[in-house]
Amino acid sequence: MPQTANSLELDEALAAAGDLVERIRLIRAAIAGRIAFSTSLGLEDQAVLHAISAAQADIDVFTLDTGRHFPETLETIAASEARYGLTIRLVAPDTSEVQALTNRDGVLGFRNSIEARKACCDIRKVRPLNRALAGASGWITGLRRDQAASRTTIPFVVFDPAGVVFKLNPVADWSLSRLEAFIGEYGVPVNPLHARGYPSIGCATCTRAIKPGEDIRAGRWWWEQEADAAFAQKECGLHVASEARP
Repeated sequence: MPQTANSLELDEALAAAGDLVERIRLIRAAIAGRIAFSTSLGLEDQAVLHAISAAQADIDVFTLDTGRHFPETLETIAASEARYGLTIRLVAPDTSEVQALTNRDGVLGFRNSIEARKACCDIRKVRPLNRALAGASGWITGLRRDQAASRTTIPFVVFDPAGVVFKLNPVADWSLSRLEAFIGEYGVPVNPLHARGYPSIGCATCTRAIKPGEDIRAGRWWWEQEADAAFAQKECGLHVASEARP
């Protein structure tokens, strides 16, 4: 496969490869330059991290340090670094932008409206992500098609013209049961909050445990759904569509 693969060829190659480690190797072989993996330390991302380590792939691993993580998330970072002998780079938001936002909206002002919440996500997540991906050729994510209704058509690979980067989703076709089986088989470190009813974990101020029967992302920005289910949006702006990032 050429060093600058087209997205269709690489997508087909990843679909044909059943093994996650082999998918990571295919990605590394197909794309020249820096490949970055943005991890949220969720189950999917921990499986991908394990595969990156097993493949001994030269991939830049980072996480967005919003300043509002659960302590358990920070513990998962430390446990993962110790297990795999690598560094998970912390990418923080611009302090002046955070200060201006909190001065304008208040400490919990993101709960006042969807627009205010998206502004917070933009400063704490989207802008830092854009900076971290600057100059990269590829961007690996842990997106899966059955995570949410907005993600059902996620491809393995898509070229993102906005970021001039290949967006790579190596577990796009995995079911939750397959993911959990992989984690159990290899003893992958996971955030202890998952066992306490948190299937999707973001900032501590914006995440609650879900109730029996709720969607797996119901605990994210839950006040929006409770206020008006018709306008509830379960994306922070990092993955507003399966085809590209903003």
